[in-house]
Amino acid sequence: MKRLWIVALFATLALSLLAQDNTANKKVLVAYFSATGTTAEVAKLVAEATDGVLFQIEPEKAYTSADLDWRNKQSRSSVEMSDKSSRPALKTKVENLGEYDIIYLGFPIWWDTAPTLINTFIEAHNFGDKLVVPFATSGSSSIKNSCANLKAAYPKIKWGEGKLLNSAKKSDIQKWTATIK
Repeated sequence: MKRLWIVALFATLALSLLAQDNTANKKVLVAYFSATGTTAEVAKLVAEATDGVLFQIEPEKAYTSADLDWRNKQSRSSVEMSDKSSRPALKTKVENLGEYDIIYLGFPIWWDTAPTLINTFIEAHNFGDKLVVPFATSGSSSIKNSCANLKAAYPKIKWGEGKLLNSAKKSDIQKWTATIK
């Protein structure tokens, strides 16, 4: 009787372990766009915390300092951000997106939302049943509007809770990524 009880206990334990949604077994991609290097630094920390693979989202034509001058309404970034249909070309795409379960999607916040290059990236890939988790850096904006805009534009994507990671420490990022399922 005691042996039967022990077998039942171990069987219950094994089944509960199998039923858990264990992110340790999930493959992670950390795709990010960084015009000045700030978001790149955070993306590296996210990749370390998740054992994720880094992928830099790059425009076909790199942004110059003049392109990023938000005070100049004729600068490339100003023109792109004022035209919501703007889709700057990508330098490369993720070749093996199907291998990943979770995609952390990083970007700087421009004009209170994600740069239009992020839309190009999303539209160039099939996210299927993947969990996409936005993260961002910003000089003054929160990530709330960026996430709302992305969710509205791409409602078929399974979105995770986004996070603004300005000045985030490695320990902060580890705590945050541990909550992603």
